[in-house]
Amino acid sequence: MATEESRAARFTLGELMVAAAAREIRDGEVVFVGMRLPLIAFVVAKRTHAPNATGLFENGVIRSTPSKELIYTMADPPNILNATQCLDMMGVMTLLQSGRVHLGFLGAAEVDRFGNLNSTQVTGKNGLVRLPGSGGACDIASLAQRFVAMIDHSKHRLPERVSYITSPGNGDGSGWRKKVGLPRGGPSAVITTKAVLRFDESGEAFLASGHPGVSVEDVVANTGWKLRVAPDVRETAPPSAEELAVIRDYDKEGFWTK
Repeated sequence: MATEESRAARFTLGELMVAAAAREIRDGEVVFVGMRLPLIAFVVAKRTHAPNATGLFENGVIRSTPSKELIYTMADPPNILNATQCLDMMGVMTLLQSGRVHLGFLGAAEVDRFGNLNSTQVTGKNGLVRLPGSGGACDIASLAQRFVAMIDHSKHRLPERVSYITSPGNGDGSGWRKKVGLPRGGPSAVITTKAVLRFDESGEAFLASGHPGVSVEDVVANTGWKLRVAPDVRETAPPSAEELAVIRDYDKEGFWTK
């Protein structure tokens, strides 16, 4: 029979990314949760190290406790049931404007060297492809105290410069956000399917950790610019037994994490 330790050693890439995202949430923070993996990350954080975190959803829902059931859209009834508040979109966005949102999770089609995000348009094999656009992502990237992006790791998803800046990161480097009038914030991490990137004083991303089984060379080769590597680059910590238990209790069928 497998031991608890051996069971914990087996995890999916989705579970690893959820655990890495959950660790970005600090106790007592107000967090724009979003959907998919960040949704599960909020649950993990609440049940492990950040019991006093509060989750915001763009449709106006505010939760001090996660929904009891897995949700597939933020408007699902379990996300409304026992919510702390159900406002409109303007209601939660005003929290951004007033600087009360600590962290936002964002996805994108592209993230570049300085943490700028593109979800507007890309050029594919068949020419220009239009994408859904910002939604609330530009507001979150502009006004939250920090944001974390999550994305597949490949050269075309991580170009040196995004095709279009939908949501601002560090622009063209240190000091750019202040120069254009953004009052706070910027990217603190990019969690990819291969690694965790963080940002140095120049505003540029660097390799902080590679996921288990992924070499530094693999990460660098699949990044669209000459990615710098931290002197103390390490392996991304795998999900703990406690984190895995929470993930699998909430996403029982692995809908988001398999």
